[in-house]
Amino acid sequence: MSQNLSITQAGAVARITLTQPEIRNAFSDEVIAELTAAFLDVGARADVRAVVLAAEGPAFCAGANLNWMRRMADYTRDENLADAGKLAEMLRVIYECEKPTIARVQGDVYAGGMGLVAACDMAVSVDTAGFCLSEVKLGLIPATISPYVIRAMGARAAHRYFLTAERFGAAEALRTGFVHEVVPADQLDAKVDELLKALTAASPNAVRACKRLVQDVAEREIDAGLIAATVAGIADIRASDEGREGVQSFLQKRKPAWLAG
Repeated sequence: MSQNLSITQAGAVARITLTQPEIRNAFSDEVIAELTAAFLDVGARADVRAVVLAAEGPAFCAGANLNWMRRMADYTRDENLADAGKLAEMLRVIYECEKPTIARVQGDVYAGGMGLVAACDMAVSVDTAGFCLSEVKLGLIPATISPYVIRAMGARAAHRYFLTAERFGAAEALRTGFVHEVVPADQLDAKVDELLKALTAASPNAVRACKRLVQDVAEREIDAGLIAATVAGIADIRASDEGREGVQSFLQKRKPAWLAG
């Protein structure tokens, strides 16, 4: 049992649910390790045909939790490399899961949480959800999640939302292709079930092969070189003066130095 997430299975569908609504399902190194293990587990189950990633409470995932950020704020570059590498591995495991994956987005998605949604094969969102790539406000960059988020929303939208850290709504997430469907809250499960019905009615081998086909054909492969580059990118900026100042100012609830004066 875990306080961070639950894994359930009903028939051919496995559900991995983030269960920390009190902290907006923000993740830590512990949650990252558990999510990695959960997707490896359900992906290997012969009787699983599809996986739903869900969350409890008003937010789907608010990115990194404050305690983890406090530890990160004092990491050396080498410690940041190791830390970001674990996040990158979790995203890779979700993206390459043997089974098709659906993000059931019942609330707001911020920062690293955007990577969770983007790494899934498809996403269904409530119409009230907000989305934000907030890293530049902290003097950071969304490096580790970028291969998945850029694939999901496209480079043009990423140019805007990576750089401005604007919050945008579900309609804009749909327009950019970041999510596939937007529905009222009372229709969320029905829409997810509709997709699950289609997935479980298809040939399991063909679905698995189609997932691999898209990954092999679409743009650049997310390979070890690209992942290493993104891990180095976040480690460099976390360890920079502005990166440290941004995180510290956020934790201390004050304006960063570049806004002071």
